[in-house]
Amino acid sequence: MSAAHGNKDLDDFVLGLIRNPAFSAKVTDVAVECGNTIYQPILDRYIAGEDVAISEVRQVWRNTTQPMCGVSAFYEELFPLVRRVNQSLAPGKKLRVLACDPPIDWSRVKTGKDFARGQFLSARDTSIASVMEKEVLAKHRKALMLFGTAHLFHVDTTAVGIYEKNYPGVTLVIADHTGFGNWTPIEKYNAEFEERMASWPVPALVLEMKGTWLLDLLDMTYSSGNVTFGVTDGGKLPAGPSAPKGTFAEVPPEATHKFSEMVDAYLYLGPRDLLLNEPTPAHVVLDKEYMAELQRRTAMMGGGPIVDEVNPDKIAERDSNPFFYDPEELNKILQPADGKSTF
Repeated sequence: MSAAHGNKDLDDFVLGLIRNPAFSAKVTDVAVECGNTIYQPILDRYIAGEDVAISEVRQVWRNTTQPMCGVSAFYEELFPLVRRVNQSLAPGKKLRVLACDPPIDWSRVKTGKDFARGQFLSARDTSIASVMEKEVLAKHRKALMLFGTAHLFHVDTTAVGIYEKNYPGVTLVIADHTGFGNWTPIEKYNAEFEERMASWPVPALVLEMKGTWLLDLLDMTYSSGNVTFGVTDGGKLPAGPSAPKGTFAEVPPEATHKFSEMVDAYLYLGPRDLLLNEPTPAHVVLDKEYMAELQRRTAMMGGGPIVDEVNPDKIAERDSNPFFYDPEELNKILQPADGKSTF
């Protein structure tokens, strides 16, 4: 399931799940997107309860290929929580946290060419799959996987799709409800569709979706935002504000699959417009040295929604909205320096 992608309700649900005493009796590992595999030895020592400074273990989630990881409030809480849970568990029952992002050493990445040469972004799903096969599946262990849902879909090119070639039928993919048809013309019907869920308890997990109105509706309306929004007749997406004018990116594979083919279960945490944003920790934003480093990294990666040289205050701007869903979010993210939106 997803975590640390801005949905505070979802992040709080995950943290509550890990605090539940029954969790450690059923799960052996927590595999995370925001964790650089280089630092797995440090992470193992910290999670096991050894004397490791928090400043040292922060490298795990601050030095990944994803700038959003370094400003995540969720990971600031997750790792210390698992360490605390382990303190009450017997030696053979302690949880392990697995870092799954590619092993990037930012001290050696000096230019955009260095970053591109390392092919770190294209290696993300293969890295996740490799860690899962080696550390969980081959050892017959059981993991809670916390990744953006696009890495978890039952599609050949995702992390789950890659290892399912050898380990089919062992992964339950849970999508979380964030509305119907977001950033598409269909979203005007979201409130009408959500009325069908008004009597649902919060949280509610739908495990049997096949043959239900919910799955039929999701097959028609599911949108992960930029996958659907702005698709041209040629089946491609605008490449973004930093790309040469007129260039396009390939449509992600999940855009060509039905929701019912990619997901097994659905988590409802309340109506879309009442879901809350996960605010960025103030101490992270006020760390000028780290913010400057994030600027350096995002500049080499072609810019991004966390920080960039054109608009260093973008973090504060995006945090001004307390709600998770913002209909103008894509336009804000894709706003170039000249103020003219890509869309």
